[in-house]
Amino acid sequence: MDRIDLFRIFTRVVDTTSFTRAADLLGLPRSSVSAAIAELEGRVGARLLHRTTRKVSPTHDGLALYERCLRVVADVEEAEGLFRQGAKPAGTLRVDVPGRIGRLIVAPSLPAFFKEYPGIDVTLGVTDRAVDLIGESVDCVLRVGSLTDSGLIARSIGELPLINVASSGYLAQHGIPYDIEDLKTHWAVNYASPSTGRVEPWEWVEDGVLQTLRMRSRVTVNGAEAYIACCLADLGLIQIPAYDVREHIRTGELVEVLPNHRAEPLPMTLLYSHRRHLSRRVQVFADWLIALLEREIL
Repeated sequence: MDRIDLFRIFTRVVDTTSFTRAADLLGLPRSSVSAAIAELEGRVGARLLHRTTRKVSPTHDGLALYERCLRVVADVEEAEGLFRQGAKPAGTLRVDVPGRIGRLIVAPSLPAFFKEYPGIDVTLGVTDRAVDLIGESVDCVLRVGSLTDSGLIARSIGELPLINVASSGYLAQHGIPYDIEDLKTHWAVNYASPSTGRVEPWEWVEDGVLQTLRMRSRVTVNGAEAYIACCLADLGLIQIPAYDVREHIRTGELVEVLPNHRAEPLPMTLLYSHRRHLSRRVQVFADWLIALLEREIL
């Protein structure tokens, strides 16, 4: 087998920690992946992977080779794309963004990106959970909120303002809250983190200090779509990025309340794995995505 193909297979096995998952992503039989790893270990004269029934992980030698293979494979793919597409980068990108940003902002804007970079294909994941970049072989992810990942390269984009809203129907039934004391007689739609399951309290900033309140709630959700849907169904107040509900506010379905008691804005960050060579296709997509977000929601 060609040496570059061996490198590609090896890096994919390390990324996915699985021969089977690597084979599926590469479109190869599992036996071919196993044979390729054995051939590569024979060529370099070292054991590259620890194998168990549940997981595959690189040895010390394997990790050292992995870092070099990433650079070699990325350079080869970049060179191949350069000759196929002139000066334009080419290849496939795996990207993950939060669900609402993906549906409302990124997906509708992709035709413009493809027009500028016809050699790049995008596999777009849209989810509110925290994606494992290495385990799921993702090139970059957009995160909204505080970061818990270690060992990742972070590129700060800006802060996403949050507003408090309720449906016009809810306000007609329960009245308008004018201060924090009023919240004690109101209902909220609770939001549970899709990654941790933690239910977030109501938040606001007062004199530069973050304050929290546990409000009454009849429903708890773990996704932005359901969060907004429950609010529209008159089930309570929510705290939401302004871009998420601007159309509902324009039509009068939702109304901003307590504008002087907003929660802290959420940081937006683009993350890359420290193990990945940042190819030109990742760079140009990142630059395009950041410019798009700055234009549309910041």
